[in-house]
Amino acid sequence: MSHSLSASPEALEAIVYGYHGDPFAVLGPHAYQQEGVDGLVVRVFLPQAQEVVVLSPAGAETAMQRVHPAGFFECFLPHQSLPYSYRLRYTDYNASTAEVEDPYRFPSTLSDYDEYLLAEGTHAHSYERIGAHPTTLDGVAGTLFAVWAPNALRVSVIGSFNQWDGRRHPMRFHVNSGIWELFIPGLGQGTLYKYELKTRYMDYTVAKTDPVGFFTEMRPDNASIVWDINQYQWQDEKWMAGRAQNQNRTAPMCVYEVHLGSWRRKNGWEWLTYTDLARELVPYVKEMGYTHIELLPVAEHPFDGSWGYQVTGYFAPTSRFGTPDEFMAFVDACHQAGIGVILDWVPAHFPRDQHGLSFFDGTYLYEHADPRLGAHPDWGTLIFNFGRNEVRQFLVSNAIFWLDKYHIDGLRVDAVASMLYLDFSREPGQWVPNRYGGRENLEAIAFLREFNARVHQQYPDVLTIAEESTAWPAVTGRVEDGGLGFDLKWNMGWMHDTLRYMANDPVYRAYHHGSLTFSLLYAFSEKFLLPFSHDEVVHLKRSMLDKMPGDVWRRFANLRALYAYQYAHPGKKLLFMGGEFGQWREWSEARALDWEVLDQDEKHQGLKRLVSDLNHLYQQEASLHQVDFSWDGFTWLEFQDSQRSVLAFARHTADRQEIIAVICNFTPVVRHEYAVPVLKGGRYQEILNSDAPGYGGSGVLNPDPLETAPTRVAETPFYVKVTLPPLGVIFLKWLGD
Repeated sequence: MSHSLSASPEALEAIVYGYHGDPFAVLGPHAYQQEGVDGLVVRVFLPQAQEVVVLSPAGAETAMQRVHPAGFFECFLPHQSLPYSYRLRYTDYNASTAEVEDPYRFPSTLSDYDEYLLAEGTHAHSYERIGAHPTTLDGVAGTLFAVWAPNALRVSVIGSFNQWDGRRHPMRFHVNSGIWELFIPGLGQGTLYKYELKTRYMDYTVAKTDPVGFFTEMRPDNASIVWDINQYQWQDEKWMAGRAQNQNRTAPMCVYEVHLGSWRRKNGWEWLTYTDLARELVPYVKEMGYTHIELLPVAEHPFDGSWGYQVTGYFAPTSRFGTPDEFMAFVDACHQAGIGVILDWVPAHFPRDQHGLSFFDGTYLYEHADPRLGAHPDWGTLIFNFGRNEVRQFLVSNAIFWLDKYHIDGLRVDAVASMLYLDFSREPGQWVPNRYGGRENLEAIAFLREFNARVHQQYPDVLTIAEESTAWPAVTGRVEDGGLGFDLKWNMGWMHDTLRYMANDPVYRAYHHGSLTFSLLYAFSEKFLLPFSHDEVVHLKRSMLDKMPGDVWRRFANLRALYAYQYAHPGKKLLFMGGEFGQWREWSEARALDWEVLDQDEKHQGLKRLVSDLNHLYQQEASLHQVDFSWDGFTWLEFQDSQRSVLAFARHTADRQEIIAVICNFTPVVRHEYAVPVLKGGRYQEILNSDAPGYGGSGVLNPDPLETAPTRVAETPFYVKVTLPPLGVIFLKWLGD
């Protein structure tokens, strides 16, 4: 072995054996003086090379000297100065020759301002600086890699381009921000890569998927893939321009919740691609009359059975169904059809998979070290350390990323309750109180407020929706007023009470009437969305149709009545796929929905027709959607007739110029000449009846306009007499005096 001109033997050994934490101090060009002559010394580590030559910009050749048998070369270039745009030509042991750029001749691209924001944890677009970005530097095309790993001893980019050898491309460390960075010339879209981290923990070395990678291999493989996410040409200008109007509080919102892998399958088993889904799912959602589609998590995840809720690639749409550009095209197709797209977003926890975020740089970087804070007892996952600036930044910028790069219209935040409470699913002694001795997770509360404030600051027309199952106050209250700042909250109480009521045989419903009326005691305490979600049709809870009591006819009638009641009740609407046509089996992510039942029984077609009509009617009638969050849009007409299990109320505009009376009969008994109080006199027309023959019902209708008669009650000075269908709900529209 020869001696290096300037590098110490220890530095050479550290580079060669892959534990040098500052490779740019050794590799690349450095100012040097030899025998009184100023110039540059160039050092490279190319273990695959037998001979190496430095090529000057003018084409002059300088042979490099091997100074370490493992492949460390250097040479002196007199009278040269920095910056110096040289190339390398090497001959490998197979006598093949290649010309390459030296990654270590390129300067850092991370500005002091970026470093300041990244370290402070306030860089809302951190994904612009971190991750893998196809870039051109000094006229040379390549990819710029950056990753946050402040406690690692050494971080390298590895891939097939360097035989997954962590010694070959060690990165530059920025001590002020904890960011490691490297530009590798010649790498572009489609390159497989990971980060190899040599940690300070017992010499633990691990290969990690890029936490901010934009595309990932199909499971079980998990390498990140370089992808240019700025190349897609969007064509949704009309939707984006009108989004604020389409998504304001007075607008209708009926959501179709979908798991992309099991909505339909090709050939009985093959997933539909994003392109297939744009061609098949979007027209279906449009035809059914939904305003929005909500996707169970599409961020990359290793285990199909998690339904996407155990995320390893927060910035990567899953490769199961196609490329990032193809997912963009799917969202674009939704928008061009006038359909908003909501993503399930999972900031509460992440899985323990070694290639993911866990113990990332040999420390508990993203999670808590204390399992009482950092381990989730229900799901076997890890909980983010919301008190760490960089972790909050990772999550907030991830939320903004989906809105920015993928034009997403809303984020439904999963498992908010598990974030808010330190003792969630924990017994005494299994959790650590906050600094005031309480059970509230103060750091998570601050994070949720920051998330909502930052999202609404940049995207005021985007919706944030909380899945929050407790009575935590002001979930949809403004952040500046002490609330969490969400636009909507899933009304889990209404959902549980209503399903429990409907599960009763009608003969017993008289004793449970309060389960329905109770919801109006708190209906306007938050801005609610009424969900019948995927969680209600799994784990032996049975499908929506199978939950209903009675024989087949009664089950369908009950479900039709339930959906009609949902659409009449204050709050935005959500239904999980399969529920709209009455699938008998519980949902499974491993198979397609049971579409064949539509051909087996007309009742399924009838139910699907009802849901479509409800969606369209709900959008057409301002009284059903314009005032969802206050008493200005709702008036009780009859809530005490528990004996006959009849419920009646009016939905109306704030000025009461548009009124729809809703009467629900939750028994299989036809009620003739039933007197219903109404708000205004005149004529009423039945505009929907869940018992109509076209929906699979028995046809007990009120086909003619109904005339009112006076009462002596000030609030409801008139009444109409109607025929109530068995297990049916009717909508009566006021036609005027």
